[in-house]
Amino acid sequence: MFKHQHPYQPFIQKDTTKLIVGTLPPPRFSTGELLEKDVDFCYGSYYNSLWLFIDKIHNLGLRYDNSQKAIDERKQFLIKHKIGVCDIVESAEREKIDASDLGMQNIVLRDVIGYLKQYPNIETILFTGGNSKNGPEYFFRKHIKDYNIKLQLVSNEVPRVHKFVIPSEAKESARVIRKIKTVSLTSGSGAANISISRLPLYKQLKTKNPNFNTFDFRVMQYSEYL
Repeated sequence: MFKHQHPYQPFIQKDTTKLIVGTLPPPRFSTGELLEKDVDFCYGSYYNSLWLFIDKIHNLGLRYDNSQKAIDERKQFLIKHKIGVCDIVESAEREKIDASDLGMQNIVLRDVIGYLKQYPNIETILFTGGNSKNGPEYFFRKHIKDYNIKLQLVSNEVPRVHKFVIPSEAKESARVIRKIKTVSLTSGSGAANISISRLPLYKQLKTKNPNFNTFDFRVMQYSEYL
């Protein structure tokens, strides 16, 4: 059984307003066996398209290699745009060493609500996937049960939007309700391409422009939040 430990601590600043929440990077990031175009940082797999989307949206010209400069470029972007990263899975076990969410067993979750309380400027959570089993929203729903918190649906259109409230602990003598929005972005994995191709909006845009593809669709979706 392979112990899959998350290799990165949450990347959050005092003024962070948006928090990207995924699950775990591929096992090679935990074992240090990176590919040539991997970046040793959150979502650094070249085959996880998150940074490709961000690069396209903001025309950043990012490096895709194992260099410290590639890491620094991504950190600088996140800091500038007040975006943090806190994947919800701390560790898991796998019988097969791959990146499948469904392959995770004996899962240990991070205390995301605890981080929200620690960083009171966070107002939006961006899940890199929906509520499918072992996805980030799925785990978050399990996690918040410990706090007696429930997600309330705001919009059922893709990407689905929910909200929830937690008590602010900034002033114990005058506790106020803090509202957090969650957005379940379409996963950057290739497996999500099938579900995208079935969406009425995608079909409509594809009809208007035959060159429009699933990458373009994600860029369009992500640009509103990143």
